[in-house]
Parts: sequence; C-alpha cells; structure tokens
Amino acid sequence: MADIFRKRLTGKEEGFTLIELLVVIVILGILMAIAVPSYMGFRDRANKTAAQADVRAAIPSVEAYYADHGKYADDATAGNLGTFNSTWIKSKIDTGLAVEAITGLTSGTTYCISAVSGNYRAKVAGPGGTIQVDLSSALTAC
Repeated sequence: MADIFRKRLTGKEEGFTLIELLVVIVILGILMAIAVPSYMGFRDRANKTAAQADVRAAIPSVEAYYADHGKYADDATAGNLGTFNSTWIKSKIDTGLAVEAITGLTSGTTYCISAVSGNYRAKVAGPGGTIQVDLSSALTAC
C-alpha cells in the first residue's frame, strides 16, 4: 500500500484541470453565440429563396397547360380537360413541383401559383407577373 502512495506522489499525473476545462467551455460558448445568429439568418434567406424557386419552377408547367388547352382554367363544358390545380398539374405535367396551390382564375387567361417554404410564401399572378415573397402569415395564397 505504501508503494502505491509513493508511486502516485512521485509519478507524473496527466489530465486537465478544472480551470482549463472551464476556459474551453467559455470559448465554445462565445463561438456559439457568434455562429448561431448567423446560421439563423442563412436559413431564413434559404427558405425565402426556395419558395421563390418553387413558384418559378411551376410557371413552365402552367404555360405548357395553356399551350395544350388554350386557357389557364377549365370551363364546365370541357369534360376532357381535367382539373386545373396543383394536383392535376403535378400528376399530368410535372411530378416534381413543390407548390402549395396553382389556380386558373375565372377568365381563363390568368393564373396564380403559390408556394410555401419554412416561414415564407411566394406567389405570382400571371402571365407576366412578378413573384412576391413575404412571411407566410402576411401574404395570402391564391
């Protein structure tokens, strides 16, 4: 037993002190305080851009529908045109669309496309409209 105590007293001990560990934790906390707000801003910008890109990607599909049928909305007498909405466009023309709503307005010569990503909603009234992007609670869907 005395040999064990003697080896401990004369031997070199390795490890970190409590102060060293606390300094590392403080440094990590400071770095996190800098990095997290920057990351949150990046995520917000990415959601805003994704909503805008989803709407932009749907426009050619809606224009393809117009090229095939000569209008953006169905009328009650045309039984074989299908239903002009996001489900129909996704199933018949472009399965990769990530939009919330596509509607042909009653005139048959205009449309509205809306998409949501994160907290942002983007929409465009076309043809030839500009894409509006805002917080999803501030901008109404089609």
